[in-house]
Amino acid sequence: MKLVIHGKNIEITDAIREYVHQKIEKAVNHFQNITNEVDVHLSVARNPRINTRQAAEVTIYANGSVIRAEESSENLYASIDLVADKISRQLRKYKERRQDKKTQAQPTTEVIVPEPVVADLIGDRTPELPGEVVRTKYFSMPPMTVDEALEQLQLVGHDFYMFRNAETDEINVIYERNHGGYGVIQPRNNNGHTNGKNGKVAHNVMSEKSHSR
Repeated sequence: MKLVIHGKNIEITDAIREYVHQKIEKAVNHFQNITNEVDVHLSVARNPRINTRQAAEVTIYANGSVIRAEESSENLYASIDLVADKISRQLRKYKERRQDKKTQAQPTTEVIVPEPVVADLIGDRTPELPGEVVRTKYFSMPPMTVDEALEQLQLVGHDFYMFRNAETDEINVIYERNHGGYGVIQPRNNNGHTNGKNGKVAHNVMSEKSHSR
C-alpha cells in the first residue's frame, strides 16, 4: 500500500510522519486488499478568525473508487485521530456495499423519467468566479452509471461529484439537493434536448431544475 503525505503551511516532521503512518495504517489494516493508494493532506489555516485551524484530509483509491474523509480541530494530532476513525468507517461502508451488490437479488425495473432541463439556470444573477484558484485536483474519470456516480458522491463526502456518463460518454455532475434527494446536471444540444437516458436510480435522482438549489 502506497501512503503519500502532503503538507500546507506546515512542516512534515518525522514525528508527524510516524504518527500518520501509525494511525492511517491501523485504520486501513483490514482493507488493504482493496486499498491501492492513500493520500494524506495536512494543513494549517493562517486566518486567526478560524478556530479549528488544523485539518487532516485522507483520500483513498480503492479498486477504481475514491473514498475521502476530512476532519479539523485546534490540534493536528487530534485531527489525525478523527480522520483515521472516519476513513475506517467509510471503508467499512464501501466494503459492505460491495458485498451487498454480490448477494443482491435481481434489480428492479423501476425507471424515473428525468424532468426537463430549464434553459436559464442563472436568471438575472451575474456569475462570479473566485478571485484566486487556491487548489487544483486531477483524477481519472472512467465511464460510470448514474448509480455508480451516486455511490462515489456518498463516499467522497462532497455535495457534488463530476463523472463521465457511461451511456452518453459526456461529463455529468450529480449533486445533493437542498430539499432532499439528488440531482444530475447534463449537457444539452443546440436543439434543447439532453442526450442522457437515465435508468433506475434508487435515490430519486432527477435532472437539474431552476428551483432545486
